[in-house]
Amino acid sequence: MTRNQGPGGGRGQRAADWTDGRLGIYTLARANLRKIFPDHWSFMLGEICLYSFAIIILTGVWLTLFFKPSMGEIVYDGSYVPLKGVPMSEAYASTVDISFEVRGGLLIRQVHHWAALVFIAAMFVHMMRVFFTGAFRKPREINWMFGFLLLFLGMLDGFFGYSLPDDLLSGTGIRFVEGAILAVPLVGTYVQMFLFGGEFPGTDIVPRFFTVHVLLIPGIMLGLLVAHLILVFHHKHTQWAGPGRTEKNVVGMPLMPVYLAKAGGFFFLVFGVLALVSAIATINPIWAYGPYRPDQVSTDAQPDWYMGFAEGLIRVMPGWEVGLWGHTLNLGVLIPFTLFPLVLGAIAVYPFVEGWATDDRREHHLLDRPRNAPVRTAFGAAWISLYLVTLAGGGNDLIATHLHLSLNSITYAVRVGFLLVPVAVFVVTKRWCLGLQRRDREKVLHGRETGVVKRLPHGEFIEVHAPLAPAELHRLTAHEQPRALEPPAPVDDNGVAHPAGVLDRARARLSRGLHGEGARIPGPTAEEYHRATAHHPPAGPHAAGPHTAGPHTAAEHHGSSGGHGH
Repeated sequence: MTRNQGPGGGRGQRAADWTDGRLGIYTLARANLRKIFPDHWSFMLGEICLYSFAIIILTGVWLTLFFKPSMGEIVYDGSYVPLKGVPMSEAYASTVDISFEVRGGLLIRQVHHWAALVFIAAMFVHMMRVFFTGAFRKPREINWMFGFLLLFLGMLDGFFGYSLPDDLLSGTGIRFVEGAILAVPLVGTYVQMFLFGGEFPGTDIVPRFFTVHVLLIPGIMLGLLVAHLILVFHHKHTQWAGPGRTEKNVVGMPLMPVYLAKAGGFFFLVFGVLALVSAIATINPIWAYGPYRPDQVSTDAQPDWYMGFAEGLIRVMPGWEVGLWGHTLNLGVLIPFTLFPLVLGAIAVYPFVEGWATDDRREHHLLDRPRNAPVRTAFGAAWISLYLVTLAGGGNDLIATHLHLSLNSITYAVRVGFLLVPVAVFVVTKRWCLGLQRRDREKVLHGRETGVVKRLPHGEFIEVHAPLAPAELHRLTAHEQPRALEPPAPVDDNGVAHPAGVLDRARARLSRGLHGEGARIPGPTAEEYHRATAHHPPAGPHAAGPHTAGPHTAAEHHGSSGGHGH
């Protein structure tokens, strides 16, 4: 059957019909262009990641047109006078030429580098937002792993790109990595030969790093990013609890035209800020470091901030060595090199540990307030504190020189802090969350403080409390009160003994740690709310009661939920 051609039908209409008949663009647009997105500033963190990654790709493609990934030695004869006559690699010389001889080259270099730093920082903050609000729960565990892999690959690709100019600072970092690889028993020397193609520094490291940095890792990251966005569209966005918001709907703005217009403007805002920072703040001035030479080490040799904690682990580790069967095992490097993936992996596997401990098989589309998950929030805060302590260890020399402190004292302080600070932060954060829960409970039962002091007829002075608005009452009470799991009964209904296994006991203990007594403050029940508010005047014609936005009990949150409606 052919479509009738009206007066508006023409080549454009026929081309559109032809394309839609083969790609289904109209159907795809109808299904997705009206998709609803929640309107909250925290969701813009993920957009910063996306936009900075796009800027990295655009500027990186431009830089590959001028960069020469070769370690062939030449004598510099360019426009930068202090380096004239200095032997250097072609990679270093081409980077200097990009900075001083290619029009706009230095700005593009700095935009590329700043965008990489912002990309990793935004991913870090975005993942912490997802972690603290519980947005990683079913059905988003796989998407959480995609995000973690993007963060890890971004850190790895940043190191490779940082090493390409072959300057004295990046060469020192490569030497650092080579020493860590050689500390791995049995396979360390083989991995070193595979990466470097021979003895350090060799002549193949820059070309190999260039291929990995430009082709391999960005290709993997692009695939993960596409998969990440597809799952975001498929699972729909999470949202904060509020009136009218449930596990089965999304309250917000449609993608087209409102959200798309805002997102487009935000992209240019991110691009503009990065361009402004790159124009006024120098980063990685390789001409000041000079070309890499194995017999020299630059002063203030520091990696980019995201790799600082890895260097800090090695700097503060005692130089322990063990001799085994005629071979030396360098524990001073091997243990930190092993801790590096373990520290990152602890935050990566947490969603699966929490899901296993709670045995929660429901879908979750409403976000938690961090205070309502004290143990999770405390664990995340402790992980961040561990990261910061080791980051300080990675810059112990700069802290010592700038603050006129003893380098050894800083190193000892970081060693002690590595063991004690995360524990202290965990305890303090958990107590802080419990205190905030008590405050919320009091506000629900007694209203908010008005600051107005009233004298009663018998002479007593009291502060007047005003009842909460329905939206505020809903926000403070619309969270779950899950129960801790109990270990399996040692005897079944037939009297047969079935002792709980090790995993069952561990699961029950972990569940009690997450949701048991002492891990949360019980929310007010409907009866408590009625008793406490019986003498309160109504807040308005739509005042909330216990059956609308009032307190929820734990028993109200054990049914199945989820759905994919909008």
